[in-house]
Amino acid sequence: MKRLGFALILVLTLLSQTTSAQDLPEIDEAFKQQLKQAIESADEFVDKFDAEVWLKDMHTRLARRASHIPIEERLSILSIAHRHATLNNISPQLVLAVMQIESNFDRFAISKAGARGLMQIMPFWKEVIGHEDDNLFDPETNIKYGCAILKIYLDREKREVRNALARYHGSYPKGYYAKKVVDAWQQNWLYR
Repeated sequence: MKRLGFALILVLTLLSQTTSAQDLPEIDEAFKQQLKQAIESADEFVDKFDAEVWLKDMHTRLARRASHIPIEERLSILSIAHRHATLNNISPQLVLAVMQIESNFDRFAISKAGARGLMQIMPFWKEVIGHEDDNLFDPETNIKYGCAILKIYLDREKREVRNALARYHGSYPKGYYAKKVVDAWQQNWLYR
């Protein structure tokens, strides 16, 4: 209910202002446990004032890139991305850059390899996590998975973003994907 009220306030405020190949990685038990714990404990919400300031700025940027997405859906995507990125100690803007490169903000995107949704999550992750009925086209589920997966790779790579991104994409040690995401992050999403 709090989320709905917060989203409604943000919508009213804004209106008044007028390909991933994620190959199957080697998955050890520790990784599975970390991922499952992150997915199951991500029910908190971040500081509302900070979220509102961030949402206003990022909404303007996202509207330029994805004006075809209804305002309510854009706000929902941004709110979910901000919350799950923050809970996983990831820059929310980095998560937006991943979405830009992976799906161009198309929540129904499917890659040639079968990755799904905004952050292009491979279906095998549902089995790894033990939530086989989860819908990867649902933005909440997709972003929750994507942030949890990216966090584990960031931790394993000692916060080295490019290596973590390459692992997320399944292209490690090649750097082409990481370069695309970092370029999008710096050009479109850095929070100034």
